[in-house]
Amino acid sequence: MKRLSISILLLGAVFVSAQEQEKEKQIEDVIIVGNRNAKRTKLETPVPVDVINIEKIQKSSPQISVQDLLNYVIPSFNSVRQSASDGTEHIDPVTLRGMGPDQVLVLVNGKRRHTTSLVNYQNTVGNGSVGTDLSTIPVIAIDRIEVLRDGAAAQYGSDAIAGVINIILKKNIGGSASLNYGITGRNDGETYQAGANYGTSLGKKDSYINLSLQLNHRGKTTRTQNHNLDIFGDNFAYDFADDPAAAKASDDAIIQQRGLTRDDFNFQIGDAQIKQAQLYFNSEYPINDVFKLYSFGGFSIKEGQGYGFRRLPSETSNNVPSIFPNGFQPTLGSKVYDFSYAVGAKYNKNDWFFDLSNTFGSNTFNYDVSNTVNASLGAKSPTSFEAGAHSFLQNTVNLDVSKNIKNFNIAFGGEFRFEQYEIKSGQESSYARYDIYGNVVTASTPSTDIIGAGGSQSFIGFSPENALRKSRTSTAVYADVSYDLNKKFNVDLAGRFENYSDFGSTLNGKLALRYEFVKNFAIRGAVGTGFRAPSLQQQYFNNSYADISTTGNSIVTKGIFNNDSEAARALGFDKLKQETSVNGSVGFTLKPARGLFVTLDGYLIKVKDRIVITSNITDDRLAVYGVESGRFFANAVDTETKGVDLVVSYDWKLGGGNLNINLAGNYTETKITDFHFPANLQTPQDEFFGPDQINIIESLSPKTKATLGLNYGIGKFNFLVRNTYFGKVIRDGYPFGGVQEFTPKVVTDVSVGYDFTKNINLTIGANNVFDVFPDLQIYENSYYGVFKYAPVQMGTLGNYFFGRLNFTF
Repeated sequence: MKRLSISILLLGAVFVSAQEQEKEKQIEDVIIVGNRNAKRTKLETPVPVDVINIEKIQKSSPQISVQDLLNYVIPSFNSVRQSASDGTEHIDPVTLRGMGPDQVLVLVNGKRRHTTSLVNYQNTVGNGSVGTDLSTIPVIAIDRIEVLRDGAAAQYGSDAIAGVINIILKKNIGGSASLNYGITGRNDGETYQAGANYGTSLGKKDSYINLSLQLNHRGKTTRTQNHNLDIFGDNFAYDFADDPAAAKASDDAIIQQRGLTRDDFNFQIGDAQIKQAQLYFNSEYPINDVFKLYSFGGFSIKEGQGYGFRRLPSETSNNVPSIFPNGFQPTLGSKVYDFSYAVGAKYNKNDWFFDLSNTFGSNTFNYDVSNTVNASLGAKSPTSFEAGAHSFLQNTVNLDVSKNIKNFNIAFGGEFRFEQYEIKSGQESSYARYDIYGNVVTASTPSTDIIGAGGSQSFIGFSPENALRKSRTSTAVYADVSYDLNKKFNVDLAGRFENYSDFGSTLNGKLALRYEFVKNFAIRGAVGTGFRAPSLQQQYFNNSYADISTTGNSIVTKGIFNNDSEAARALGFDKLKQETSVNGSVGFTLKPARGLFVTLDGYLIKVKDRIVITSNITDDRLAVYGVESGRFFANAVDTETKGVDLVVSYDWKLGGGNLNINLAGNYTETKITDFHFPANLQTPQDEFFGPDQINIIESLSPKTKATLGLNYGIGKFNFLVRNTYFGKVIRDGYPFGGVQEFTPKVVTDVSVGYDFTKNINLTIGANNVFDVFPDLQIYENSYYGVFKYAPVQMGTLGNYFFGRLNFTF
């Protein structure tokens, strides 16, 4: 079989030279996303589309999940594992071109993928947003991934402001399997992954069913130090006197007197433990030459174990000394169930193509909190709690019609979508605050006979007041026309009208052009409007609870309130509406020599009425509802994002082998251009939307990211060296810490692969082989030195070593 040149850095894609592409017309070059003209390749699109051959890139890369693979091959893509951040520890938020996780649309086989039910609200990247969990799809089930780096809401609807990720499942006949083991240089974070894929015919020509099973285990990691923390509070002043050694010595003496060790007081700060099982299928059955049925989908169950902040022995209001005399660190457990199923029919005759489909997806996130207490119950408190759950389901019916007429491709269709969001309450002790008589205390039934904090410490469960079930529908029609003149001049024109039952209608359009001035040199550009509907999660998520007021003489309600609550109305918040956007891009493609390929694309994205979650707001008008403070979702800011993507790939025959050299880089800058406050809000800006929240949008992710890699294949060997540059990051610890600039870092991946036979390959290597970490946090942002590193740039894993066996049969 003719060897294909492998491109690791051009966003992980396998790029064959332009001449070979034109001769062989590889199936991976025909793109689905970005337009509905199935005759185009990625070299001919008027907007940038990257095609990532997952099997080949995963074979040599240290990363084993979809989001981690994309993070190291697409510079404008970012995903960083979080720590001590509730549910966000279990589902990594991902971003594209500096936008939010909810501004990237994910498709599977060209069909809309449902989002998670989780709202990120722990001041991480994507704060206040709802994304799609890419880890629910097993890597071994994926043939390729198409990444459209351009706004596409006029084509695909809501969420496609920053771009589209289209995951194409395998449909091959035959089998493959892989076994992966990895461990960090600190002997933790062990990963085990076993996957198998098998495809077979259904007894008729061109029919197939492809099945995938994958099992994953990722161990926890610990990246902390405790020597600065005054555990018992006896010498707390030493922490502020910059004498942590004296505090440590005092603590060590007390620990020794109690017959304990310092390990009894360790903090667990690092990656959560994740166990996951995934089963997927993809199938197609032709009834005759013009009519075929298809179906695909799968199931994923993920169990996570993360950790909250440690409760120290000196924190008497949060602890029950008779249960945890030495304090405790709560454990947040998750059970995440993700299910999807699509069924459809295709009809193709006389260049008319019809596709009718129904796609269903659901995501359920269950919370369990253990190794903790409800301090208001005293010695009667349980130490584990069922804290409730939230779920989201989406059902989409699509009809797509297209017709190819000479140089024109005309497409039109419609969509009907039903969405439902639900919050289920936990057991009473997970959310309630009790008085000394065992009675539940609320703002409307106050009591002063309270001995401690209520609810399960670290994560307070959902109460019946939080519980709800909300739904909506949307109806859309679209049309797009593409014109190709001898592959020299391409025009795409698209329009989409969509109506939502909860906020109304929106109309969007897009124009994209490409012109090849001379052979192998073309310019391209696009301009369009877009929108993102407020998710049901943003509209209705709430997690409020009873607490003691700051004055200490009453019971009040605090937490997150939904946008439809009395508290939100009292402050003058409007109901959430759609974000609107304008997206423009311009660039060129260049093939100056055989095997050399260059693209450069600049872009500008303006978003109006962007939905965010506010800082903690206090206002006297809340008192009538028994509320002291709260956070709310609002269309609070306008943003402007500008940037540039550069990709250079070169294939070079060298020493009897093939060397692929790739450079890919991205620069993105996002600024908040305007704020929208309720007219009569009495809260100052720092309390409404503080510097820390501005920081999350503008500078918490690297503005610059680049990858330079060498992939050399000769004989039975394959060698990979890949350097990834993560640019400067700024983190604002407001209101408890300071502003810190994290200097740029370079992470180096290496691997060596050997083909024992044409069916068996062994690859060994390392991610971050030189053990690079972000800068140490400044002391005021580190919780007395416990949080050594912030989860920015490449994360806090350090070096990671792996071995992988790949089989085909």
